[in-house]
Amino acid sequence: MKDKRWIALIVLCAGMLMIVLDQTIVNVALPAIQEDLGFTQAGLAWVINAYLIAFGGLLLLAGRLGDLIGRKRIFLIGLTTFTLASLLCGAAGSPEMLIFARFLQGVGGAMSTAVILGMIVTMFPKPAEQARAIGVFSFVAAAGASIGLLAGGLLTQALSWNWIFLVNLPIGIAALVFAVRLLENDRGVGLRQGADVLGALLVTSSLMLGVYTIVKAEHYGWVSAHTLGLGAVSIALLVGFLVRQVKAANPLLPLRIFKSRNVSGANVVQILMIAGMFGMFFLGTLYMQYVLGYDALQIGLAFLPVAVAIGGLSVGLSARLIERFGPRPVLLTGLTLILIGLVLFTQVPVDGDYLTDMFPSMLLMGVGLGVSFPTLMGLAMSGATEQDAGLASGLVNTTAQVGGALGLAVLATLSTGRTATLIGEGVAQNSALTSGFTLAFGIGAVLVLIAIVLAATVIKPVAAQAETADEPERELAYATE
Repeated sequence: MKDKRWIALIVLCAGMLMIVLDQTIVNVALPAIQEDLGFTQAGLAWVINAYLIAFGGLLLLAGRLGDLIGRKRIFLIGLTTFTLASLLCGAAGSPEMLIFARFLQGVGGAMSTAVILGMIVTMFPKPAEQARAIGVFSFVAAAGASIGLLAGGLLTQALSWNWIFLVNLPIGIAALVFAVRLLENDRGVGLRQGADVLGALLVTSSLMLGVYTIVKAEHYGWVSAHTLGLGAVSIALLVGFLVRQVKAANPLLPLRIFKSRNVSGANVVQILMIAGMFGMFFLGTLYMQYVLGYDALQIGLAFLPVAVAIGGLSVGLSARLIERFGPRPVLLTGLTLILIGLVLFTQVPVDGDYLTDMFPSMLLMGVGLGVSFPTLMGLAMSGATEQDAGLASGLVNTTAQVGGALGLAVLATLSTGRTATLIGEGVAQNSALTSGFTLAFGIGAVLVLIAIVLAATVIKPVAAQAETADEPERELAYATE
């Protein structure tokens, strides 16, 4: 049984890797896609946005549906949808077809991703095993983004942009075959326990509209009528959803999940951490491309230390550190290393040298992420009962997605504004670009600093958890193992 569970974990991680790779692999191929399909500059952004809106909007609903009708069923449906949508993307002959297929990819990605953590915590109920399993998952989730940049460059240069999507077909088919055989069937608690149709409509509409508003804020401006108006509608829908959850007999999102300070705190800390880091990955890529003149392959190799450090720590060492010192000290250490890495990255010059100006930052951030991701995911899942595991999984993935979208939109907007102002003042383009990027890196560091403060004040240490009788039993076990 034990061997089967670990093999099943590999299957889940293979599905996750395919989805995570797709989120970054596309960025490298955007120029080739634009040239081949005739995208306008504004239209090209929808290759990314169509995916983000569907993915971010459906995660919470998909996670809850996994609890109600079975997480294996939702995972298989999502994996099938994602694989078929990848085929449509690779065969797309027009901008409209590619955007539609990317939306479908987002739907399939949300359904698969939302339930994976829930399946992991139910397969590995013992805290020590669970920490190691979440470490493996964290490695795939975090390192996959860096690997995607490298793979995107290789596939686009060696073959064509179509293959960044078509490569998903053999992975998806193999994952489906093994998932059917290895994953245990779970019936779920039944739709009657949470078939809140109105709540589902409210939260999905709110999240989709919220993600759309964030990703378009760079174009319209943060204080424009478009951004403020749609943002207000999104917030109003979210408030309506929360009111509905308080009154509904069978709520889609039982608010009891937020009673745990560690669960709530971990999700908020994750939003801030990913907001700071996501901007660094995206804008760091632009710095290397437009200022230093790196090609797609060189950029992928530049981020390789991050992937290697995450891999070396997530798979085994982070779990042992958590068992030895508890989650809060490990998380604070990881966030501090990320903060130092971002602060160093604010010092990159126009003529930056990789080994002296970027490699130390990459290594520090890789180590920090390698211990922070598994710890945050373990904390975010620590208060989940078996009936709510899919919901908690969907929630932690939703906060990650919102953090990434918000961080990218805010940091990219501020960076672009700073660069435009300097160019208008007569500053050389490369100097203006570098100044804009370093400003964004500095703001990312501030977000991580706020995350450190929250982690230190909101997340409970082991001793405090042990004394609190009304905390969820799983959280107590996770903290005191």
